[in-house]
Amino acid sequence: MTPENFLFEPGQIAKLTFNRPERRNCLTREVLHELDDLLTQVADDDTRVLIITGAGSAFCAGADVSGSKDLSDPAERRKNFAREIKGFPRLNSRALETLMRLDALTIGAVNGFAVGGGWGLASAMDFVFAAETAEFWIPEIALGIPFLGLQTEILARGAGQWLAKELMIVGRHFTAGELLRLRMINRVIAPEQLMAETHAFAEKLLTLPKRAAIATKHAINGIFAAPRQY
Repeated sequence: MTPENFLFEPGQIAKLTFNRPERRNCLTREVLHELDDLLTQVADDDTRVLIITGAGSAFCAGADVSGSKDLSDPAERRKNFAREIKGFPRLNSRALETLMRLDALTIGAVNGFAVGGGWGLASAMDFVFAAETAEFWIPEIALGIPFLGLQTEILARGAGQWLAKELMIVGRHFTAGELLRLRMINRVIAPEQLMAETHAFAEKLLTLPKRAAIATKHAINGIFAAPRQY
């Protein structure tokens, strides 16, 4: 398949780039379907490491709310946003489950904003490297919409009960440095070095015995982030 919303570079180290920079790589139902299809393709290839990143200033700015943001009435804005994201938790959870079940190691190279479902996607990766300028937050509650699905489970397990409520319900913004101190990401890197260091780490992962590494990955996911059906 030829992706419309992504750039895909196959190989033992594959790279998948959100390619909607003019929309800050936001998610639509079409984008989520395409993401799941591409991840399924990766599962069928000889990929051993998958890097996911974003084009432009954002990693992924979450659900596309362009049809709601200009509405002046808060109640009407919430109602319209609910229509726009109908079906998102199920579609998003399916893509995340496909990602987590890959027999490949995954690295999120968070180059900019990781918002809502974008943060959920990053949290489902095996390793998360973030640019110093990256920011993370969950806006759904402020928009009157619950933050649901597999992404909620993954983030809650990573953050712990009380911090999870602060980041999901209160919607506090977090810097990459704060998340590193909270042990919710692996590394914080200068923006201009992010991809180079990510690729260098991917090369190191290639030297690991594949079966042992993947079996251990799935065992850890089974403890901390076992996917459920949505």
